[in-house]
Amino acid sequence: MRSLRFALIAASLVASTAFASPTDPKSGVEYTTLAQPLPVQAAGKKVEVIEFFMYHCPHCNALEPAFEQWVKKQGDNIVLRRIHIPATGPADPEAHLYLTLEALGKVNDMHAKVFKAMHVDRVRLTKDDVIIDWVSKNGIDRKTFTDAWNSFGVMTKLRRLPQTVAEYKVDGAPTVVVDGKYVTSPAVVYNSVKTNNEQVLFQATLQVLDALVAKAAKSK
Repeated sequence: MRSLRFALIAASLVASTAFASPTDPKSGVEYTTLAQPLPVQAAGKKVEVIEFFMYHCPHCNALEPAFEQWVKKQGDNIVLRRIHIPATGPADPEAHLYLTLEALGKVNDMHAKVFKAMHVDRVRLTKDDVIIDWVSKNGIDRKTFTDAWNSFGVMTKLRRLPQTVAEYKVDGAPTVVVDGKYVTSPAVVYNSVKTNNEQVLFQATLQVLDALVAKAAKSK
């Protein structure tokens, strides 16, 4: 599973800071529209937003602070879901870690810590025993975590992840799906804004998300 097509493209380009702000994104340009919209879990007027990510992905790590601020800004307008792409298949240990944290209600406490462990502390959370040891040293009881790790619910979701990713037509990380039908990512937005400044590209992507959430809300 690749992470950010633009990373390779941008490396071959001369840096550019001039770009068109994508405040009025177009389907087929700054985002794609799924031919068959998928069911959403958001009720009422709220818009579902799904972030597809991978803990080891440097671009997911770099986007996370700005994305977290965007989520806070949206507030009650959205319902956020996160889906960890199973990069190594249906037994992917990082995806297993995320689903276990989710089952325990510990994502808010641990999500940023996992990114820091992998990208700052250089802890290789790629094996089950290493993950369980690390978690047990970071505030979660080992037995509680292990029971959730091995639970039927977590294992069922883990095995289904490849199908879920395929259903949303996601082929890289980070990718965001709005309202079960609008799919965008920094890699897609790059084709419009043409900048190799990653932070500028992230802000442009969040502008696209603003527009897509507003678009989805109007149809409810």
